[in-house]
Amino acid sequence: MRRELIEKLEAITQEEEKLLAGGGVDQAIYTSCQDFTVESGRLLSRGRLITMRPHTRFAAFPPHTHNYIEIVYMCAGHTFHRVNNSPALELKAGELLFLNQHASHGVEKASQEDIGVNFIVLPQFFDYALDMTGTGNVLARFLLDGLRKRGGELSCLHFQCGQALPIQNLVENLLWRLIDSGGASDRVTQATMGLLLMELLNSRENLLKEGAGQGGAVVAALGEIQRNYRQADLTRLAKELHVSLPYLSSAIHQATGQTFKELLREKRLGRGAELLAETTLPVEDIIGAVGYDNTSYFYRKFRERYGMSPKQYRENARKQT
Repeated sequence: MRRELIEKLEAITQEEEKLLAGGGVDQAIYTSCQDFTVESGRLLSRGRLITMRPHTRFAAFPPHTHNYIEIVYMCAGHTFHRVNNSPALELKAGELLFLNQHASHGVEKASQEDIGVNFIVLPQFFDYALDMTGTGNVLARFLLDGLRKRGGELSCLHFQCGQALPIQNLVENLLWRLIDSGGASDRVTQATMGLLLMELLNSRENLLKEGAGQGGAVVAALGEIQRNYRQADLTRLAKELHVSLPYLSSAIHQATGQTFKELLREKRLGRGAELLAETTLPVEDIIGAVGYDNTSYFYRKFRERYGMSPKQYRENARKQT
């Protein structure tokens, strides 16, 4: 990794200065919950889908969960992680650790030379990356499991890819984009993540997995929403999976806390918001492109979701660019 990037990341933060003075990790920085769930709203600016922050050194980081997907990357040195109370996992320089929002995660004390970064990523940021990689692979299953309420097949992916130069270059590019843009989640940033996932899939021999449970039918349903949101059909999917419609509907609700219809609507509205921000397509064309033929329904649900009309959303997005 380039020295100038290391120098940016190794600087001691205000939080770390307090730790060096003898304090402990201030959980109020990260959560408002009594149980230690790190909240994306504490770390992500409003409207952002991804950001990064240096890993906190000089004190052990207590076991916690996240309400987002976390990717840990070691720039230099090493750190030791405990995931779901398993034996300590050593993350060495150049390696990546993916954690979904159901994983219990603690980190042992790191020294000043142990420089890591945490990518804080909301699941919808990966929509474009999944379009690039497809959904029939281990990374897609991991990301889709991250949408589930009670965990799934995979809670942790460890890539021992420290010698893979293409992966290192893509992570470095991602870091520079986030540093330079202040955390923007534009299409180039999403495409960079997609390329990174594709390179990781090409180096599966360096992958270590940690699983937790089963749920292939639910993952298949989530995949249907991601790749086929315009025409997703739960009845057809149940037939393809050879399960009953009530069983599949109940399994989805139990795993995610939402119905298939609610999850599909969230995906369509999110894609509609992206098209409003990134294109000049008329709103009526966008409504059809995301799978709706009822204009008034889209307008009503969009306002409920984003607190403004599609036109206002587009105007606000343009002001931010």
